[in-house]
Amino acid sequence: MDEPGWDVDPSDEISSVVEFVGRQLKLWREAAELRVAEFAERVGYGEDLVRKIERGARIPRPEYLDKVDEVLGAGGRISGMKKEMREARYPKRVRELAKLEERAVEVSLYSNHNIHGLLQTEEYARALLGTWRPALSGGEMERALAARMARHSIFDRTPAPDLSFVQEEVTLRRPIGGRMVLHRQLERLLEVGKLRNVAVQVMPTDHEGHPGTAGLIEVLKFGDGTAVGRSDGAFNSRPVSDLKQLRILELRYGIIRAEALSPRESLAFIEQVLGET
Repeated sequence: MDEPGWDVDPSDEISSVVEFVGRQLKLWREAAELRVAEFAERVGYGEDLVRKIERGARIPRPEYLDKVDEVLGAGGRISGMKKEMREARYPKRVRELAKLEERAVEVSLYSNHNIHGLLQTEEYARALLGTWRPALSGGEMERALAARMARHSIFDRTPAPDLSFVQEEVTLRRPIGGRMVLHRQLERLLEVGKLRNVAVQVMPTDHEGHPGTAGLIEVLKFGDGTAVGRSDGAFNSRPVSDLKQLRILELRYGIIRAEALSPRESLAFIEQVLGET
């Protein structure tokens, strides 16, 4: 059962954590006086995978760590490494974004090409990632998908942050993954849009013009009064925290939100599109 797992980017600072875990796993195996071949047979994985994990070139999956813990009788000390390895499997940019989202008390998001990642179902996200070019390998796909789904924990936070989404109408109609995938994605939008701390709004295609035509806008505000924002059409798409730059993004988002359908009108609109899908 030689799972593909997730390769480690040597330039990522998380690689040192993966190397440390690999060394610990090797020490545990050697303390049990098991050769790689015998150990691989007992845990049910290939020798090549075991060697890669032990030298820090491959991020071990949670189920691998559980099996190793069981075989070596580690009493949970190896399984306890799963949290760090779950975080390590996510690309650096996604880890940084997830940390910001964990701190945010208010999130404003405008999307004009696809359903925003925080709103995506797993099958929609997989189909969307499948359109990327150059194409992702199997391991890269699973890593990116796992990272995107993990960010959905923002909906389970207590206290809950205020979340505002504005979606272009075209994102509700583009059949990413096919009609059934889109159908279930629209059902997810309706489900999330009914949460008390979430507002989902739609910008109709026939709207003559608004300041969101340059692309995605994201603004995250934190409890200490600071904020960070990003837009495809401003500041070279770089994250910004300067107050003057944030004001520009907030101004654009505020106008977009004001000119979009209201949350109630938007849910009715999504239900209409759902009926047509």
